[in-house]
Amino acid sequence: MSEPTTPPAPRVRSLLSPGRYVQGPGALARLGGHLADLGSTPVLVADDVVWGLVGHDVTASVQGAGLPVHRDVFRGLATAATIDRLVGVVRELGADVLVGVGGGSTLDSVKAAGHLAGIRWASVPTVASTDAPTSALAVVYTADGAFEEYRFFPRNPDLVLVDTQVVANAPAALLAAGVGDALATWLEARATAASGSTTMAGGAPTLAGTALARLSWDVLWDNALPALDAVRDHLVTPAVEKVVEANTLLSGLGFESGGLAAAHAVHNGLTAAPQAHGLAHGQKVNLGSVTQLVLEGAPTSEIRDFVEFTTRVGLPNTLTEVGLGVDDVDVLRAVAQAATVPGETIHSMPFPVRADDVVAALRSVERFSTRVRAEAGLPAPVRHVAPH
Repeated sequence: MSEPTTPPAPRVRSLLSPGRYVQGPGALARLGGHLADLGSTPVLVADDVVWGLVGHDVTASVQGAGLPVHRDVFRGLATAATIDRLVGVVRELGADVLVGVGGGSTLDSVKAAGHLAGIRWASVPTVASTDAPTSALAVVYTADGAFEEYRFFPRNPDLVLVDTQVVANAPAALLAAGVGDALATWLEARATAASGSTTMAGGAPTLAGTALARLSWDVLWDNALPALDAVRDHLVTPAVEKVVEANTLLSGLGFESGGLAAAHAVHNGLTAAPQAHGLAHGQKVNLGSVTQLVLEGAPTSEIRDFVEFTTRVGLPNTLTEVGLGVDDVDVLRAVAQAATVPGETIHSMPFPVRADDVVAALRSVERFSTRVRAEAGLPAPVRHVAPH
């Protein structure tokens, strides 16, 4: 008689979120009050460009709340060295709140340093170009700009504050890049749900995370184009508010608690290609989304619609646009190998994916997307440049 077996423990489902999310035109005026609820000695981390744009408003708000203004100059990428330097700044000043003001690398560096220093941290994105602000993880790069690792933290930012007028004042290409990052959220969440893989939140996908990912997708298809038109005139409209929320909050919660899959793995692989350096995160993710659709064998109509829509948004969906070509086989193989290393999110797809599969998908995208664009009367692919 065989011994009775112990039934497997039920899989835990997990949903993560920031402590508070604040969004709207003029929201920077509220920053000081919210920081005062978190601590008494904040350090504000921003690069010189960002500080030149919002430093006056940030300073006025922080001083108005009776807090000291300590600003640290951010330079470059979220690297291990940058993070360790910020930890040293925190300890030297005796700070109890670390505040990232700017883009994804600034915010990720602040999250990682805040965690290592054992203090609270806040995200104040000045663009809606990624879904990084709300998450409990950071993407860390090498000094050369190649993907190095994900770092995970036990909690999310205590505060995420987005001033939509500041976002609307930034180049529309940055908002478009955020659309590229956020569109991948649903494609990856549905793949993760199908495979039952573990999400960035550390458990099985939650219904809420998957639903928020789908909501982000729907909001963007309905609002991205009018929002981009408004932002080109630096206007905040209901469409802009919806897209900023989709890019930041809905996509942030959706990717973290719904799951990542092939699109972001291809992005990580593309960081190994010098030709793609300098492109925005969401630009590379969008090529990853098209690649994922090809890997899935998605209906041709679905891939065609995605190519047409993202072309209108201003996102790359061909190799040409990221500085590569179908004949760059060695580079594409390096990209594919980096995208399929053990532990990469591409293994959350509901079927095995090999490096050869990724190479074939990447090469096939070029001719297909070019033909779709021609048939729709859309511009032919040209090399994209990073938005500034």
